Amino acid sequence: MSWVTIARYSLPFEAHVARARLESEGIDALVMDEHTINMQWLYSDAMGGVRLQVDEAYCQRAESILNEDRSDLVDDSIAPGLASRDTSGPAHLTELADQRYRRGFFMAFLFWFIGS
Repeated sequence: MSWVTIARYSLPFEAHVARARLESEGIDALVMDEHTINMQWLYSDAMGGVRLQVDEAYCQRAESILNEDRSDLVDDSIAPGLASRDTSGPAHLTELADQRYRRGFFMAFLFWFIGS
């Protein structure tokens, strides 16, 4: 059994969501380098992020599963206005964050930084 990297993620939870998706389809998957990234998140870009690996025999099937557009399954009450998304580029988790929450986080970070 030879493991092949099919995707790379900046954050471990993104890799685990993809791993769970593959395992729901019956494909065994591994998340590599997640503990290193959790301990030293600044190494993420240098190491190439958190790697998602599958058996070489399931490589093409796994990639096709991860590339499926499943936005039609998003309930509009959960994410208003985001149920249909532009698939020309990669989806970003920050699209789900409301602008006011981003400003609030920035202000909290700024107060913490100035206060320390």
